[in-house]
Amino acid sequence: MKLIMYSVRDTEKPYIEAWAKKTDNDVKMVTEPLNANTVKLAEGYDGISLQQTTKLGDEQLYEQLAAMGIKQLAARMVGVDIFDLDACKANGIIVTNVPIYSPRAIAEMGVTQAMYLLRRIGEFEQRMSHGDFRWSDDLISNEIYNLTVGIVGLGNIGGATAQIGAKVLAYDPSYNVEYEPYVEYTDFDTVVKNADILSLHTPLLPSTENMIAAPQFKMMKDNAYLINMARGKLVNTADLISALENKEIAGAGLDTLADETSFFGKQVTPDQIPDDYKKLAAMPNVLVTPHVAFLTETSIRNMVEISLNDAVTILEGKHSRNEIRM
Repeated sequence: MKLIMYSVRDTEKPYIEAWAKKTDNDVKMVTEPLNANTVKLAEGYDGISLQQTTKLGDEQLYEQLAAMGIKQLAARMVGVDIFDLDACKANGIIVTNVPIYSPRAIAEMGVTQAMYLLRRIGEFEQRMSHGDFRWSDDLISNEIYNLTVGIVGLGNIGGATAQIGAKVLAYDPSYNVEYEPYVEYTDFDTVVKNADILSLHTPLLPSTENMIAAPQFKMMKDNAYLINMARGKLVNTADLISALENKEIAGAGLDTLADETSFFGKQVTPDQIPDDYKKLAAMPNVLVTPHVAFLTETSIRNMVEISLNDAVTILEGKHSRNEIRM
């Protein structure tokens, strides 16, 4: 098979080369994302693997892919909101993702951010930068084992997060008996109201966009922390900033932002950095990372190998368990 991989990073190349040698397939690596300007690079190739946060393009791009004989798109990630699934279906293109590559990697990042906030490290750092090294009674923190963690979305990543050892309330439309020893299932509002740490692990869908906005911030405890390791648009950023400024919540750990595609993963000039990021980054009770919770050696290897295996599986006329229902 001749495969082309878009948005290839240097860290992925050794795993790609090893897979190509092991399976005797030809893999072309390009650093650009798949879009209207780069779709022509797929000419002459059998299949495509990609990982990006920007949408591919309009229906014409999918028509071009179909005209080239492309029958599948293998995403090296969980989220599939970059695809127009209706256009994929109309053009006979099967989409696969990597739903499980290393749930613990993202769970660990979420817990790391929560602990950073819980122990008030950013606030201590800000005071220390001004020469204040005193033990401060107003920065006394709690221990996570005394707190309630609320998880919205109890899939593989949410399930890994649930096993950190604290009391866990969880909301998910689907019940999974596997997590019964670790969590108490309840409704969404109950999780939001009772969580000391509210951690989001849901896909971005029309029904989940802005699921955490002004009404939810008003429900939350004023000493609660929001953790978002999933998708930026799950949270209304303007409402989050307002909630932080008005002390409706205690802080936030964010690995993703609603407008991140304009600057995350890129080298940008100061004038290209959005104001909402600047406001959040300036707050000592907020921690922002550039969508890197997944970025471990284990995750990268698994995403590469699973996506390429899925591409070959589809091209051979077989079915992958990772196919997205259209």
